[in-house]
Amino acid sequence: MGFREVSVIEVREVLRGWLEGAGLRTVAERAGVDRKTARRYVQAAQEAGLERSAGWAAVDDALVGAVVEAVRPARPNGHGASWEVLLAHEEAITAWVKGEGKDARALSIVKIEELLARQGVVVPYRTLHRFATQRCGYRTKETTVRVDDGEPGVELQVDFGHMGYLVDPSDGRRRKVHALIFTAVVSRHVFVWLTYSQTLTAVIAGCEAAWAFFGGVFKVLIPDNLKPVVTDADAVNPRLSTGWLDYAQHAGFVTDPARVRSPKDKPRVERAVQYVRGNFWAGEDFTDLADAQAHAQAWCAGRAGMRIHGTIQARPLEVFARLEAGCLLPVPAHYDQPVLTRVKVHRDYHVEVAKALYSVPEAHLGQYLDARADSELVKLYTSGPGGGRLVKTHPRQAPGRRSTDRADLPEHKAGYAMRDLAALIGACTGHGPSIGIYAERLLQVPLPWTRMRAVYRLLGLVRRYGPEAVEAACSRSLDLDVVSVTKIAAMLERATEHTAPVLPAAAGGPTGRFARDPAEYAGAGPARLTLLPGGAAATTKPEGEHS
Repeated sequence: MGFREVSVIEVREVLRGWLEGAGLRTVAERAGVDRKTARRYVQAAQEAGLERSAGWAAVDDALVGAVVEAVRPARPNGHGASWEVLLAHEEAITAWVKGEGKDARALSIVKIEELLARQGVVVPYRTLHRFATQRCGYRTKETTVRVDDGEPGVELQVDFGHMGYLVDPSDGRRRKVHALIFTAVVSRHVFVWLTYSQTLTAVIAGCEAAWAFFGGVFKVLIPDNLKPVVTDADAVNPRLSTGWLDYAQHAGFVTDPARVRSPKDKPRVERAVQYVRGNFWAGEDFTDLADAQAHAQAWCAGRAGMRIHGTIQARPLEVFARLEAGCLLPVPAHYDQPVLTRVKVHRDYHVEVAKALYSVPEAHLGQYLDARADSELVKLYTSGPGGGRLVKTHPRQAPGRRSTDRADLPEHKAGYAMRDLAALIGACTGHGPSIGIYAERLLQVPLPWTRMRAVYRLLGLVRRYGPEAVEAACSRSLDLDVVSVTKIAAMLERATEHTAPVLPAAAGGPTGRFARDPAEYAGAGPARLTLLPGGAAATTKPEGEHS
C-alpha cells in the first residue's frame, strides 16, 4: 500500500487538540486526518514523554520530530518495499526506457507498468515513474542555476520568433511574419520589430529601430545563432559575418552569440517570445505590416512595459528608466548599409559590384578583391592573407553603369576604351602635322567615335610604311581635298605619294567647244554644212570617216 507524507502542521494540530482535552474523534476532524492517524500521533507523543497535563509549550520541534519519525513507515534507505521490488528489474526497465528492445523504440511508463504486471510485479505508478527517472535515465533533466543579471545597460538579448501570417497589400500574397524581440536583461523591458524576412538587412533595421525605442545602444548583444549574424556557430570562438561586424563597429556594441541549442544562454528573451506571441499577436487583426508594427511599439511601451513582471515584481519601463536608460551608449548616426562582396578582376580591367563595373589597375588582373559599396563610394581591398590594403576607390554607380579610371588601363588601349579623340589626334600629330590634320578631317563627322577605326588604320600605315611616306601622302590628299584612308593606303602601296597627279582640264577653257586635241581632226576631208529645219546647222563628214 502507499503512504502519505506526514505533515508537521497536522501533527501539531492533533497534539494541540489532545492537550486541550478534546476526544480523538474531535481532534481528527479539526486536524483533517483519520481518527486512527490521530491516535498514532498521540501514542507516539506519549511514548516520547508528553503528558496530557503539560501545556502547549511542551510541543517543541524535537517532540514533533520524534512523533514524525515514529509514525513514518520504516524505510532504511528512504524507499519503500515497492522500490526494493523494482531494483530486481532495473536492467529490464532501463532497456525499455532507452529503446533497446526488439522494436528499438523507447516505451512509456504506462507500457512498462503493464509489462511488469504480466510478470507479477505490481507497483504504484508514481513509484515506478520515480524509479525510472532516478535510476534508469527516463527524461533526465539537468539542474540549473539562475545567472546574475549583471550591470544595468550592458546586456540585451535578441531572438527571432514566428508570429503568424499577414496579407501583403503590395502583391496580395499571404506572408509569414517574424518578430525580432529585444529584451533588456536587468529591467526586462521589451521591444518588438516585425519583418517578413530574416536577412541581415532586416536584423539591422530592427536594431536601428530598437536604439530609437530604448534611446541608446546596449554594450553587449546576445543573439541566437542567426544566419545573417553568425557564419560559424562555434561554442568558444563563433565567427560573425562581415556585414554584422561592420554594423557592430558602427554602433559600438559587442556581440556574444548564444551556443547552439542552448536557450539557457539567453533565458530572458526565450520566455518573451511566447509572451509576445500570446499577448500581443494572438487574436489581433492588422491591415498590413506597418499597422502591426505601430501597434507593437505601442504595446511594448504600454501593456508590456507597465505590467508587473513576475520575476522582478516591478514595471519594466519604470525599472529601465530608473536603472538602464542613463547607462546606454549614444544612438549612432544613420547606418548606410554597404554591399560587402568578393569580386574577381576580369580581363577587361574591371570588377562587377551590384551590377555596375569599376576599373582596377592592371597589376591585379585575375585576382580576387574585397569590395565595400555604400550609397556614395565603392572601395576595393586586397583579399586573402595579408589583405586589407586599399586598391581603388570609385563613386558608386547605378546598376548597368561603370566607372573607369584611365590610369588603370594600358596606355595603348586607354584612348580607344575611353573614346579619347584628342589623345588620338595628338598621337597622329606626333608623326607629322599633315597626319594630324588628316586625322582631324577624318573625325569631323556628327558621330566622331564611329570613325576612330579609320584613324587607327592611319596609324597602322605609319607603322608599316614610316611617318615620312604617310606624311607626304596625307599632304598630297589634303591638297586635293580627298579624305579617305583607303586612298592613302593605295598611294603608299603604289609609291605614288610623291607623284603629281594628271588632272583633266577645267571646263570653260580656251579649247573651245570640243575638249579633244585639234590634231585628232588633222587630215580630215572637207566637211559639208547642212541647214536643219528651224535655222540650225550641222556638219556632215564624207563617207568612210567617223567623228
